[in-house]
Amino acid sequence: MEEITKEEGSNPLEFTNRIDLGELQNSVSQIKSELGKIIVGQQDMIQLLIISILANGHSLIEGVPGVAKTVTAKLLAKTMNVNFSRIQFTPDLMPSDILGTSIFNVKTSEFEFKRGPIFSNIILIDEINRAPAKTQAALFEAMAERQITIDSKEYQMQAPFLVFATQNPIEQEGTYRLPEAQLDRFLFKIKVNYPSLEEEIKILENKHQQKNKVAEDQITPILTAEQIAAYQDIIKEIIIEQNLMKYIAGIVNNTRVNANLYLGASPRASIAIMDASKAMAAINGRDFVTPDDIKKVAPAILGHRIILTPEREMEGLTPDKVIEQIIETMEIPR
Repeated sequence: MEEITKEEGSNPLEFTNRIDLGELQNSVSQIKSELGKIIVGQQDMIQLLIISILANGHSLIEGVPGVAKTVTAKLLAKTMNVNFSRIQFTPDLMPSDILGTSIFNVKTSEFEFKRGPIFSNIILIDEINRAPAKTQAALFEAMAERQITIDSKEYQMQAPFLVFATQNPIEQEGTYRLPEAQLDRFLFKIKVNYPSLEEEIKILENKHQQKNKVAEDQITPILTAEQIAAYQDIIKEIIIEQNLMKYIAGIVNNTRVNANLYLGASPRASIAIMDASKAMAAINGRDFVTPDDIKKVAPAILGHRIILTPEREMEGLTPDKVIEQIIETMEIPR
């Protein structure tokens, strides 16, 4: 007779995490609760922004005016007890306007560097595609290297350093297309849609009830810089099996050989999918990645890293549709 090793009535699907994720999950739940005081719906955007924080990546938020892109990013920053800067990009914005400038001090007879708004922890850039190439280049260094160079001297950005940028996909007057290299530095491109009818009614009810209350004053800080760093370290310890790494590499490699695409995704996209899927697993209470985690984060990571061939673009095919087809045709690891 075989010896029974499991207790009677135990669930064979239950598992015990090797990494304690209780505190992280609780913090994420509190953040969502705080944002829920003001923001109606937009759960996908909120979840991806939280994942970008845990995975230490920047996010580009795209949507028409009035769908709470800026408000959500601003309130999310408010849930963290760190420094916050909001920069409105305009066609006449110069690099010194965001980086800072050297000013001559008459008393010391020396130049002193006055830091600009980029020296903060959470940076909200409104309408990022309105600034000219020179300003975008200055921002690119900060995003890519988490440092800036002024007068041949390097200045490191203090961790955490995260950029949330918004852009309007419709209005093109007075805008500059972001270069592919800069787009590649964004972990996610989050597309924000209109709310449903029920959500819009709820938005009106909330606005009516708030009366003169200021939205930011209703948000309580949840995380400190130290906690964010600790959670980011936990994400790095999340387990991902070898077959899932092959699955990620297969999806990204398919974008490079796909007949519908002129430009495929880079290895940075593979790393981004792995990091983001680890964060997705963690906020769902697991210390290991599943194929579903990968499938959920991949579209927002790949969408801005690929370019359709002119023929397919003229036919009305979209990058999102191509990514969906690639993921559907890939064999899921067992």
